[in-house]
Amino acid sequence: MSLTTLSVAFVPLVDAAPLVVAHEMGFDREEGLSLDLVRASSWSSVRDMLAFGRVDAAHLLSPMPVAMALGLGGVSSQLCALMVLSVNGNVVGVSNGLAAKLPDLPFGDARAVGAALVEASDQTLRIGVPFPFSMHAELLYYWLSASGLPAPQSVEVRTVPPPLMADALEAGEIDAFCVGEPWGSQTVERGLGSLILPGAAIWSFAPEKVLAVRSDWADSEPELTGRLMRAVWRACRWLGQNGAHTTAAEMLGHRAYLDLPSDIVDRALTGRLVISPSGEIRKVDRFVEFFSGIANFPWRSQSAWIACQMAGRLGLDRNDAMDRARGVFRADLYRRHLGDIGAVLPGASDKIEGGIVHDTAVAAAQERLILSSNQFFDDEIFDPGAQQ
Repeated sequence: MSLTTLSVAFVPLVDAAPLVVAHEMGFDREEGLSLDLVRASSWSSVRDMLAFGRVDAAHLLSPMPVAMALGLGGVSSQLCALMVLSVNGNVVGVSNGLAAKLPDLPFGDARAVGAALVEASDQTLRIGVPFPFSMHAELLYYWLSASGLPAPQSVEVRTVPPPLMADALEAGEIDAFCVGEPWGSQTVERGLGSLILPGAAIWSFAPEKVLAVRSDWADSEPELTGRLMRAVWRACRWLGQNGAHTTAAEMLGHRAYLDLPSDIVDRALTGRLVISPSGEIRKVDRFVEFFSGIANFPWRSQSAWIACQMAGRLGLDRNDAMDRARGVFRADLYRRHLGDIGAVLPGASDKIEGGIVHDTAVAAAQERLILSSNQFFDDEIFDPGAQQ
């Protein structure tokens, strides 16, 4: 059978796993596709490759297409998110010097760690994030502001490509960072810093990466769009199976992808993190999710939350920003292309963010759906309907 080649850009991170698995396990070939995975060094490179047509699709930061819809970032092409590739998977870390000033605190307690970090910061905190419009940045701004350190006004946020985060820490260019795995663990592995918080401690179900395409491509290539989504969704489902992490870690560690020992990759997939150079280990349940809790559904309320945060920070009209953002996360295409292959479809495309304390059963189109815990560390609630 003749295969249609689709080029897909990615940054070497653990949460690129659905694309790697889709190709390595043959889910792309089941859909008559061959995914040509193009490794990129930075998120700006991925954005530009996708926006200017050098690739067909991309592993992308969830806030990036939202920012572009709001006219931010200097690139006018409109992108859309077909589905969420991963939930959570980030870590917050600090240099050895800053770690020495912090008391011994519970690894998952965002309130206590935030208060201690503010107390220990006797000068402007320089924080590395992979991109200005990223969930890393949004989580940091939200967490630090609620902890008493208004951000971004009182901090210096620097853009550092994920594979270079450890180098920036070693060079003294940053004091702290928020980055996706395995690059936080690399700073620990090299003895340069410690991890102080998993990103999930700030928002327990944050959409981290999305499968993005150009909006005009999705409209003009509906068949290819569906085939791509089905291949990647099957890979996400496979990653959600018990015992998949060992094989996935070996795939991702390959030179063409992360080019790292599989045991470092395995830490993120299992949530068993080494948090300090002395070898302390912490187990983080659901550190990164690829499937359970309907992780892949592109909730319009998630894109609205991202837009609301950006608008408040940048002085934009919040209602207009949220309206634009709702068209970025394509719940309509998810329903159209994935319902027939077993994807559970929720009854609505919006939900209240931050309001689920425990895993909760809700109505869905085909069967009962279990939504995973969804909380902000400060117990705030985001109701997109109430924002209007």
